[in-house]
Amino acid sequence: MKDKIKSFLQFIKFCIVGLSNTIICEGIYVVLLFFGVHYLAANIIGNLISILNAYYWSNKYVFKAEEGEQRVWWKVLLKTYATYGFSMVLSAGLLVFWLEIIKLEQFMRPVLSLLGNLGILSGLSKIGIVLEAKILSEILAAAINLIITIPLNYVINKYWAFSKGQKVM
Repeated sequence: MKDKIKSFLQFIKFCIVGLSNTIICEGIYVVLLFFGVHYLAANIIGNLISILNAYYWSNKYVFKAEEGEQRVWWKVLLKTYATYGFSMVLSAGLLVFWLEIIKLEQFMRPVLSLLGNLGILSGLSKIGIVLEAKILSEILAAAINLIITIPLNYVINKYWAFSKGQKVM
């Protein structure tokens, strides 16, 4: 029971760190989209930068080395990049699926029409934000991907990237 509680609390910590990681990644992604960067390039850049954040906080806060445990930091960093790299490739594939195959953009036009009728779009445009179906669909597709990648990242990080290191005697 104690291990289950410990694992649950660890998952909660991972979600908190993941929230900051997601804010960094998605923030960079959205900003780059508004500057006209292709969604796949924006996704890669956001991920590469946010992985450093994930590594730092996961190492210091979520998957702390236990007393007497020694980790080789650069190995853990490489494993973290590999873990999130896999997730990034999966996310990029899912972005193509949502945006190129499902064509999520076509479903955003009615949403934008509703937002316009509610006056939300005019409020956004007053502060300089122009929301188009293309950008809205790209943002929504990235958000949907998080439902898949967050639990996957936790499991891979817990059992591989931050697995128990060598005990120092």
